[in-house]
Amino acid sequence: MGLQSAQDKAQELGFYTLTSHDALGRGRNQIADRNWKVCSQTPAPGMHSTDTKIDFGTVKLEESCPATDTSDNTPAAGDKMPNFAGKSVKVARQALDSATSLTVEDALPDGRMVLVESNWKVCTQTPAPGTALNGQPIALTAVKFEETCP
Repeated sequence: MGLQSAQDKAQELGFYTLTSHDALGRGRNQIADRNWKVCSQTPAPGMHSTDTKIDFGTVKLEESCPATDTSDNTPAAGDKMPNFAGKSVKVARQALDSATSLTVEDALPDGRMVLVESNWKVCTQTPAPGTALNGQPIALTAVKFEETCP
């Protein structure tokens, strides 16, 4: 079902605490709800109190739903560097402390600027996953999601 239709239906049934997220784990915002479709919902359909919060896992209309919702599989960095390989640059930035110095460069020799971070996936990272984080700068290289890391 389209996201807007799912939200409308939930509201018809008395549910008003609604949220949605990018089921592909790219951290994209669902701004134009009509451009997204629902792949999953939490809690699953069934008998629930109308004050229950419903979270829709979504993808853009032209995308396929993932076998598993990957939105929550990147933990906050804490004191160790997570493995960001294949994750969106946006998700990596969100996982790091807001005071962290972060540079992101095109992994291809094109030297493109990484502007919409949710459209770029991490190829390499410094420091390596598992390294203790103590305020050091973080460096990532990335390519667009449809590209292959070198």
